[in-house]
Amino acid sequence: MNASPASLPEPRVKPTPGKAPARGWSFFIFGLLFLSLVQAAERPPAAAVASAHPAATRAGLEILQAGGNAFDAAVAVSAALAVVEPYSSGLGGGGFWLLHRTRDGYEVMIDGREKAPLAASRDMYLDSKGEPVKGASVDGPLAAGIPGEPAALAYLAKHYGRLPLKQSLQPAIRLAEEGFKVTPHYRRMAAFRLDVLRASPSAAKQFLLNSQVPPVGHIIRQPDLAKTLRALALKGKAGFYEGEVAQRLVQESRRHGGIWSLADFRQYRVKERKPVVGRYRGWRIVSAAPPSSGGVVLLEMLNMLSAKDLNGLKPADRVHYLVEVMRRAYADRARWLGDADYVQMPLQRLMSMAYARQLAKSIVMNKATPSSSLDSVRPEGHDTTHFSILDKDGNRVAATLSINYPFGSGFVAEGTGVLFNDEMDDFSIKPGVANVYGLVGAEANAIAPGKRMLSSMSPTFIENPDHVGILGTPGGSRIITMVLLGVLEAVEGRNVETWVSRPRFHHQYLPDVIQVEPGAFDAGLKAALERKGHVLDVKRRPWGNMQAIHWDRREQRVEAASDPRGMGAAQVEPH
Repeated sequence: MNASPASLPEPRVKPTPGKAPARGWSFFIFGLLFLSLVQAAERPPAAAVASAHPAATRAGLEILQAGGNAFDAAVAVSAALAVVEPYSSGLGGGGFWLLHRTRDGYEVMIDGREKAPLAASRDMYLDSKGEPVKGASVDGPLAAGIPGEPAALAYLAKHYGRLPLKQSLQPAIRLAEEGFKVTPHYRRMAAFRLDVLRASPSAAKQFLLNSQVPPVGHIIRQPDLAKTLRALALKGKAGFYEGEVAQRLVQESRRHGGIWSLADFRQYRVKERKPVVGRYRGWRIVSAAPPSSGGVVLLEMLNMLSAKDLNGLKPADRVHYLVEVMRRAYADRARWLGDADYVQMPLQRLMSMAYARQLAKSIVMNKATPSSSLDSVRPEGHDTTHFSILDKDGNRVAATLSINYPFGSGFVAEGTGVLFNDEMDDFSIKPGVANVYGLVGAEANAIAPGKRMLSSMSPTFIENPDHVGILGTPGGSRIITMVLLGVLEAVEGRNVETWVSRPRFHHQYLPDVIQVEPGAFDAGLKAALERKGHVLDVKRRPWGNMQAIHWDRREQRVEAASDPRGMGAAQVEPH
C-alpha cells in the first residue's frame, strides 16, 4: 500500500490540549524534559554526505549549511550528479530515494523510476523472426523510458524539504554553467560509448571534443542543461514535463526514431512506496521495494544466512555458501519480480523465513548447485550512482540513481542538454534472453505501456539500538550482492571504510559463474572453490562505488566513507 504525505503518521508525542491541572505541572514539565532528552539522543553529533563526486558532496553540504534538511540536500546532490556524472545518472534518467524522517520515524521510498512509453509494445525490440535486434534496446532514443528524476526532485522539495526547489538546484545550475574537469574515469566511460555519442550530434558537442574523447582536465560546460535546470527550478515539475522542454524532448525523440509523446510526460507520476523491511541478527534492514528487486533479493539472502554461522566456516566454505545463497535469490528475481502496479508477486513468501529455510536445505556444502537445475526460468559496473546523507536532526537518505548503461542511450535532445536513458533494456525483452548485464527475466518483467522496468538499485538503511548505517552502490546486476557484503561487514562490527572497500564476488544465477574482483581470492581459495564445481570468472577491473555513512549512537560518532574504487568524497560536518 502506498503512503501519501497527507496520511503521514502523527508525531509520537502530541501536546495536551487545554489547560493542564495545577497538580500535574510537575509531570508535564518532566515529560517535556524527557522528550527533549529522547529527541537529543536521536540527533547525531554531526551531519554527513557521501557521494560519487566531490562536487556533488559539496553541493549537498552547501544546502545543509543553508538550513536545508537531508531531503533538500538529496535534491542538490542528485542534480549535481546529473551534471558531473553523465555516464551514471541525469535528468533523463530516474532512481529511488529511500527516506527516514526522524520526528515521526516515517520511512518511504520515493519511486522516480522511468516508465515505458505509452507506444511501447512487448516485442518492440524483436525482429520478424522473434530474435532481439542488436543494440535496439541500448542505443538511441528508442531505448529510452520516460524520465522520472526531475519529477522526483520536485516532489522531494515540495513534500519533504525545507527550502524551495529553486535554492536546492542552484549548485547544479552553477556546475552546468561553469563546468567540471574531465577525469580519467570520464575518459574511460566516454571511450567505451564513443560510437553512440558520435551518432548524436548534440551528445558529441556536449560530451566530446571534436568528436574525440576529451583530455583529462578539459572543462565540460553544459549551457543547455543549465537552461533546463532553471526551467525546473522556476516551474517545478511543469518546467520539465510541460511547455517548451517537454515539447523539445518529444520532438527530438520522434525525429530520431523514438516513440515519446506529450501524453507520456503529462501522465508521469512519482510513486510513494512502502520500503521492504526485515531483520538480520538483531539489525533492522530497510531497503528498496519493487519495481526494485533490491530489497526483496537482499532480505531473501539474509534470511537464508540467518541460521548459518559464517564466521565458523573455512574461507572456501563461507564463499561457497554465500554464492549458493546469491544463486537462489537471483533465480527468484528472474522468475517473479517486476512492477508491482502491473504484476502480482509472491513477496510475502519470498521474504519469509520458512521459504528461506527451504532454500537453504538445498545447499550442499561440498558441491556447487548448477543453475540449470534450479526450478526457475557486463561491463564493470560504474554506471548508475549512489549517495548517502545524514543531517543534524537524524533525517537520512539513501538514493541510487541511473541512466542504465554508461552515458545511457548516448542520445541528447538538441537544445535541452538532457541525455536520454536506455532503461528499456532492463525489461525482459524476450523471456530467457539476457540484458547487457547478463540478467534474464520472465513474463513478470515483460514490456508493457506505462510500466516501470525492474531494477537492481538497492538504497538501504541498517539499524540496531547502537548503530545506524546508510549505504548503497552502483554496479548493475552486482548491486544487490555488494550491498549484502557491505551489510555483513557492518553486522560483524567492522568500520565503515571496510564496508565500502572489502573485496567483492558475485553470482546472479545466470551466467553460472562466480564473478570475482582482481585479487579478491588467493590461489588456494580459487582451487578449493573449483574443486566444489564452481566456475570462476576473474574480472579485469574491480566494480562498484559504494557510499556509506555510519552513526555510532553509543559513542556519539558519525563516520562516512566513499569507495576507494571511485573518485567520490565523504565528508562529516560537526554541529
